[in-house]
Amino acid sequence: MSVFRSRPALRWLVPAAAAVVVIGGGAAAGTIVASADPSLPERSAAQLLVDVQNAKVDGFSGTVVQTADLGLPALPGVTSGADGAELMKLVAGSNTARVWYAGEDKARIALMGTLGETDVIRNGSDVWMWRSADSSATHFKLPADRAGKVDRKPTALPSGVPSTPQEAADAALAAIDPTTAVTTTGAAKVAGRDAYELVLTPRDTASLVGQVRLAIDAEQHIPLGVDVYAKDANDPAVRVAFQQVSFEVPDAEQFTFNPPPGTKVTEPSAEDLAKEHNKAITPEAAKEAEKQAAEAGTKVVGTGWTSVLVAKLPTGDDAKSGEAGGAAAGQLEAVIGALPKVSGSWGSGHLLTSALFSALVTDDGRILVGAVAPEKLYEAAGK
Repeated sequence: MSVFRSRPALRWLVPAAAAVVVIGGGAAAGTIVASADPSLPERSAAQLLVDVQNAKVDGFSGTVVQTADLGLPALPGVTSGADGAELMKLVAGSNTARVWYAGEDKARIALMGTLGETDVIRNGSDVWMWRSADSSATHFKLPADRAGKVDRKPTALPSGVPSTPQEAADAALAAIDPTTAVTTTGAAKVAGRDAYELVLTPRDTASLVGQVRLAIDAEQHIPLGVDVYAKDANDPAVRVAFQQVSFEVPDAEQFTFNPPPGTKVTEPSAEDLAKEHNKAITPEAAKEAEKQAAEAGTKVVGTGWTSVLVAKLPTGDDAKSGEAGGAAAGQLEAVIGALPKVSGSWGSGHLLTSALFSALVTDDGRILVGAVAPEKLYEAAGK
């Protein structure tokens, strides 16, 4: 159930605040004009942001491909087994998903993985999650007061991994502030459709992110693809894009799910769902989460593209509880031990570097992660 609690709404409107910041004070956005193909009218960066903000489609379907090549070093034990192979596909491989959308109460995503297929289907008040690998399904009905609203979008990818170009674009656009230069480039072709290209560039050179490029459909105004480039790189480190897309409303049968014979079905009660929903939305829950994060030593150092997350690693019984926990703790120790040893005025530890992010595990039990060079991590570790 955590997959439903951890993801944002199925939103087709980019937050208005992002457009306001860019139009009002971001890099003279209103004066930057796209060098569009002659078949496309010229659009400024500000106009493109407004286009995305106001975009609304009745339905669509298509194939989405997510690829990544973060330049990670080989890590012991991480690629072993089928689960390890699936994990590595998120950081050094590709994932393919089919998506269908027919309004706020009808949505489906099917992730095609090495271990089988995982589907998440929303059809009115009915929500299903099905895994072919272990022939299991979870089914629940949204409470009456939630049936007409969507605050959790179907997703088959792990938390934090964008499952559609729109979700990846939302995350990129949410980062727009005075630290971001917003420009446009020429037109692009994505899934056979004409698109404008909007470019977000961090102003802080300490960021490992070079650019984020959004391909925006010239007719429907929704993102067709998002590319994230490491600094000075010619090829994207992460791409989420439609390989094929149709804006016809999918047939209703795409959102009807009948468990295959032999499927083990779990159905949480309405009371359980109501409790989870109430816990997730109350101000008290938010304050409690902040309190727990503070007690755990979790904090963010810096702002914008060069912010660094600092947290404490679990220790003792917390790290090794249960057979699975003990195995995971052992694997983590092996991975950390294989990383290069580093030290400085902040202390000592082990460093992991990639094209888009760096991670520092200190010997005093902290982990620091950011889209920054190691020097920024060392600086944060000393605070």
